[in-house]
Amino acid sequence: MTETPTTAPHPSHATPTAPHPSHATPTAPRVTVCGEAHLEVDPEIARITITLTARGTDRRTTLDDLTHRNTTTLDLIKTYGEAVEKLETGTLAIRPELARHGRGERIRAYHGSIQLTSTLGDFTVLGELVTRLADHDLTRIDGPWWALRPTSPHHAAARRQAVHEALQRAREYAEALNTRIDALLELSDTGTLGGPTFATASYGAGLSRSAHTETATDPAPIDLEPVRQNVDAHVEAAFTLVPPNLG
Repeated sequence: MTETPTTAPHPSHATPTAPHPSHATPTAPRVTVCGEAHLEVDPEIARITITLTARGTDRRTTLDDLTHRNTTTLDLIKTYGEAVEKLETGTLAIRPELARHGRGERIRAYHGSIQLTSTLGDFTVLGELVTRLADHDLTRIDGPWWALRPTSPHHAAARRQAVHEALQRAREYAEALNTRIDALLELSDTGTLGGPTFATASYGAGLSRSAHTETATDPAPIDLEPVRQNVDAHVEAAFTLVPPNLG
């Protein structure tokens, strides 16, 4: 029995490949637009960093002094209750300082430090807390850093506004061609920005005093003005158009 040889179809006879839906064709023209949103909103949280230090010629005494300052600071911050949303302990370090002269590894002093980070959602107590902490010995305060929460609705609002702008732009281009948009092909998020902003302390008409009782030795609270936060969203969208009549 003789087998009939098979031959591959000639390229010119091959079944045409349908165009990818994202490719523009005369019967499905495509328009690609960008959408942007820029919001300026009030911050939701403020972070401060507290660095406690201790120094002494005896290692154990230095550690005890640092432990005492840490306990005193934590107790003070915790008196503000729910106004403090988060309290975290960072780096703890005890290091010896060697003498510059002389033979051997002779230790001149010990240096200890511990870092705390506090996040507050109630700005009415922030100025008072900062000044009370800064009034402690060998205590350094950095901040505040103003920010939005990661789950802030402002991020979603910016994204929605960017999408609406992209849709409006596409409709305007379609209107210029005397046609209308037909279908959405693609929507991509090209970036959402917005983060904490550093701010220095300012004096003037600022935040109100808290309800804590002030003693004769308490420092006056510093007025801190919250820094407005920028939230930016960028999207890119591609639509097909109903084929316009260009005649």
